[in-house]
Amino acid sequence: MSGPLLLPTWPELAARPQITEPMRRYLEQIACVLRPGSVNNTDQALRAFAGFLVETAPEVTSIAQVTRRHVEDYKPWLAKRPGQNKARVTTATLAHRLGTLRMFFVRIDEWGWDEAPLRVPMFPGDLPRQDHPLPKALDDAAAAKLLRTAANDKRLLVRVTVEVLLRTGLRVSEFTALPADAVVQIGAAPWLHVPVGKLREDRYLPLHPHLVQLIDDYRAAHVPADHPLLLPGENGRPLDRHTVTRFLNKAGAAAGLPHIHPHQLRHTLATQAINRGMSLEAIAAMLGHRSMDMTLRYAKIANRTVADEYFAVTDQVDALYAQAEPLPADTIGPKMARLRREHHRLLGNGHCTRPAELDCAFEAICETCTFFQTSIEFRPTLQAQHDDAEAKGQHHRANLFDKLLTGLTEDEAS
Repeated sequence: MSGPLLLPTWPELAARPQITEPMRRYLEQIACVLRPGSVNNTDQALRAFAGFLVETAPEVTSIAQVTRRHVEDYKPWLAKRPGQNKARVTTATLAHRLGTLRMFFVRIDEWGWDEAPLRVPMFPGDLPRQDHPLPKALDDAAAAKLLRTAANDKRLLVRVTVEVLLRTGLRVSEFTALPADAVVQIGAAPWLHVPVGKLREDRYLPLHPHLVQLIDDYRAAHVPADHPLLLPGENGRPLDRHTVTRFLNKAGAAAGLPHIHPHQLRHTLATQAINRGMSLEAIAAMLGHRSMDMTLRYAKIANRTVADEYFAVTDQVDALYAQAEPLPADTIGPKMARLRREHHRLLGNGHCTRPAELDCAFEAICETCTFFQTSIEFRPTLQAQHDDAEAKGQHHRANLFDKLLTGLTEDEAS
């Protein structure tokens, strides 16, 4: 046996060629259509089962002789195997090994191989059910702390890493592989082109002008013009997930936060987006989800409709507990919902429509917040802010006020 899961090698299994040859031929077939990593995982699953047969079932000399009893004996045998850095294999590994083995039997039966057993000896119920915990995201206050702390880091690369991951939801592998020409201009807005990667598909993400400036500043200071990557390390070498994790936790520790995994920032953006009304379809496109299954998990974390309805009846519930005379449910419910939706807080150049129950940790980015609204009465203020930004050479800020003023003009015209 060899490897962390004590798997036998194919040469060690050579004494049972009628078991190993169909398995190896199967691997050759799936290698034509699957990625190398998937083929390697299948290889491990088949070697584990072959090792079990060699060790415990000397009467089995070919795959065709495998019966249901062998499968039932194999499951507890596999469950007791040592895992990588663990006393036992995890439930996820167990489910993957058994699921891959079942697919082997299903396919060779469908393909009509002579080596296939008379009946497929495995069923879907042989796979253990796995836990599906919800994605762990940073709450708004923690995300704001992380962003503010990273902005004050002396190392610009730490700031760029934290802000790009938190504002784009990129996977670490996508972030570290971004090519030098990933930032593109489409119409009047900057976009980030995420090339073909994990899911063999590319996509475009709208890019906050603030991020464009950050990336430009870092590249001007540390990246040669001919470097193939958008954001390599200061030494020119590509970043890896371990380096990225260290950057995040450097900023996180300074902000007083516990350990942060890079994928948490992806979950954080998705949770923030769905909690502020972004559609599931748009979130799936932003994150590059191939199916809606993963995106739907965020709906369990932050359902805006549930929150709105809950706050709409809060006063009724409070009145019930206080033994006050409650108003009729058919009148107070819709009225409270309407009043809360119409709740506006006046800003210097518009209104904030964030519900009063939600605290705001962002004190200086109102114009880019999804709860911000403005109207024609604030045109002089917006124009003054635009002119001030232009005078100070703050072009991205000036562009923001340009868009707000243009929106007012379009509203007037309509």
